Amino acid sequence: MTLTKEDMLRIEVVEGAKAIFIKGLVDAGEGNVSIRNGKREELFITPSFNKYLTLKKEEIVHMNFDGTPLSTGKLPSTETKMHIAIYKSRPKVQAVIHTHSEYATILSIAQKGIPIIMEEMYIFLGGSVDVSDFGKAHTEEIGQVALNTLAKKNAALLANHGVIVCGKSMDHAVKFAELVEKLAKIYWGTLQIGEPKVISTEYLERFQKLHNSLFANYSRSKKKK
Repeated sequence: MTLTKEDMLRIEVVEGAKAIFIKGLVDAGEGNVSIRNGKREELFITPSFNKYLTLKKEEIVHMNFDGTPLSTGKLPSTETKMHIAIYKSRPKVQAVIHTHSEYATILSIAQKGIPIIMEEMYIFLGGSVDVSDFGKAHTEEIGQVALNTLAKKNAALLANHGVIVCGKSMDHAVKFAELVEKLAKIYWGTLQIGEPKVISTEYLERFQKLHNSLFANYSRSKKKK
């Protein structure tokens, strides 16, 4: 049977969701994964209280950016508004992932962002992983605080909530979600034995072109700022 474009996008969401579950970044019933439907103002997103191990493409919810469901069956993730806010603000973003990975969530609850402690942070994420103001879950408010904190970067900590990442592909978004948790664990561990040494910006400028060409997904208007 020939798969349609929509089938392929649903499969990408399923594969992204299973990847973050296997990597231990979410437990059943939490977190969410979505992908943009090309140039249309539509997305495909994991269902509410998602069961990652048994997730099938038929369970992925198709929605319009105004919140109108375009498929029947499962209810969409309760954080759909946050995903939509990011897609509307960043046309280059093709995939968004929200996780509750343990060490990153610890830092989000302490409301402590991750400074640039490794060069790969700048290459993949665009810099430090900052923590947002508190925003009520499942509302447009949390979408706005996520955008404010992301600024021109690809990842942020949501205060008392977890992680949000966005990428130009599903593979990028999965990589970023995994990287944030690794960095959070390293940063937390370093705090236990001493004061983390932050990398000076003078050593990072050489990665700007690499980041912009491969991983940056912020809008042109933001580049001018």
